[in-house]
Amino acid sequence: MNNLANIAQKQFGDAPTSTTNSPNYRPNEKMKALVWHGATKVSVDDMPVPAITDPTDIILRVTGATICGSDLHLYQKEILQMHDGDILGHEFMGIVDEVGPEVKNFKKGDRVVSSFQISCGKCKSCQRGLSSMCDTTNNTAIAGRMYGQKMAGVFGYSHFVGGFAGGQAEYVRIPFGDHNLLAIPETVPDEKALFLSDIIPTSYHAVKCAEVKKGDAVAIWGLGPIGLLAARWCQLEGARRVVAIDNVPERLELARTKLGIEVIDFSQTSSVVDKLLEQEPYGFDCCIDAAAFRYAKGMLHTIERAIGLETDTSEIANECLRAVKKFGHVSLVADYAAFTNHFNIGALMEKGITFRGTGQCPVQYYWKDLLKKLEDGTFDPSFVITHRFDLSEMKELYSAFNDKKGGIMKTFVQTKWSSPPSPGFPTLSSVKNVANIA
Repeated sequence: MNNLANIAQKQFGDAPTSTTNSPNYRPNEKMKALVWHGATKVSVDDMPVPAITDPTDIILRVTGATICGSDLHLYQKEILQMHDGDILGHEFMGIVDEVGPEVKNFKKGDRVVSSFQISCGKCKSCQRGLSSMCDTTNNTAIAGRMYGQKMAGVFGYSHFVGGFAGGQAEYVRIPFGDHNLLAIPETVPDEKALFLSDIIPTSYHAVKCAEVKKGDAVAIWGLGPIGLLAARWCQLEGARRVVAIDNVPERLELARTKLGIEVIDFSQTSSVVDKLLEQEPYGFDCCIDAAAFRYAKGMLHTIERAIGLETDTSEIANECLRAVKKFGHVSLVADYAAFTNHFNIGALMEKGITFRGTGQCPVQYYWKDLLKKLEDGTFDPSFVITHRFDLSEMKELYSAFNDKKGGIMKTFVQTKWSSPPSPGFPTLSSVKNVANIA
């Protein structure tokens, strides 16, 4: 499907955009970057350093990056329009190294975090605060034909969302730098600020889309960083009960010990829904799917995905539909990309359920308020950070993270520009040692 999508893109041609999707490069300068070469094939390569290309660009020296669960879709070649040589990574922060002539809000040396999406700040969607739905930064024709409209460009996440180079690198070009960067005060350490790029606003957005309120019972599928942070947001919203579903022992234990929530190991029960309805016979007020389409559990969906009869499994979505109460709310924050079979549309209609796709979170809509919550201590994402690794080990990190080895969950990936670890946060480890990789 990836090859067919790339052929189709050539036939349709690029859509017009407000920015240049392919940057200029600094002459005779090289950087280290994590590069995609095919399914499960990545490596840290020497790549050219991006240069100011459009007058509103900023070039960032990356001081912190991480790997996201959704990066595994790219690693496994499950997202359309991947090209050999793409630089990955959509969660990163850094120091401003160079500014274009029309940049007004930042100067060289400023410490900032980047939004994972690229928005122009001027189109109709951006003016409504919906930066993830920017109308002008994504040049793909495929997305518009599949969905009816395009989404915003995204850093390091395939040509389906613009083909922009990502931040798992020593430098990255930021189009519309004034709009897509947020200044970070010295009171917020790198290990917290980094996650304003994605998982803090995305988890908050998932809870808002689920309409969680005081006294609600909430079920969350998936205990990756998004699921865990969403559980914490639910607690802060006043939920009376939060139950989370996963099968990774370390993640289940983390949810129990750090958050004090109830958990279900789906590998130890014949029916997650029956287990949930034993606890809440009338159904849960809100359900959040933070697991994603790639985790087919049953044989039917496994076969259909393997032979291309569907791209996304509907199993967890169907569990949400059955477990939620009548006129309840379901929020899909997990990545779903294309088509699914056997979706229980009858339950959706007959139970009067609000079934909401969150879309890619409009980061800028929440940014400033969430930064204040970090500053005043209302919200602390630190409990999901398990390790600190060096950019040179990103190839091994992808393999270990994909295979769920060594208890690796949310990492801080340092570059040669990074400051030393902040007090109380993980110090530098070796992926090979942590995950026992030969």
